[in-house]
Amino acid sequence: MRQTKQIKRIMQMEENLDAAKEVLERFRKALDDYTMIQDTILELEAYYASDWRKDFEADEAGKLPEDLKRGVLSEDGLYDVLEENRLTASDALYSLAQMIGQGIL
Repeated sequence: MRQTKQIKRIMQMEENLDAAKEVLERFRKALDDYTMIQDTILELEAYYASDWRKDFEADEAGKLPEDLKRGVLSEDGLYDVLEENRLTASDALYSLAQMIGQGIL
């Protein structure tokens, strides 16, 4: 009976190990991608703070080509991406604080 209990425990821990490795690999890739996109997000923030209003008004006045992709000019689109970036960073910091509090880091 002890052998069966031990084998079940080892099998469960093996499943846990495989799951953790898979998630950590995906997370590392996502974290690398997130880190790399930050310069682009800074560009978007600078655009939103400077030329965005002028471009938005030109679009509203019909001064831009009809076939121009203009998702960046939607009233909420750019703001939502910038806010999502801030929330994602905040969530990451919260998770790190939790891990530190639990003695994981």
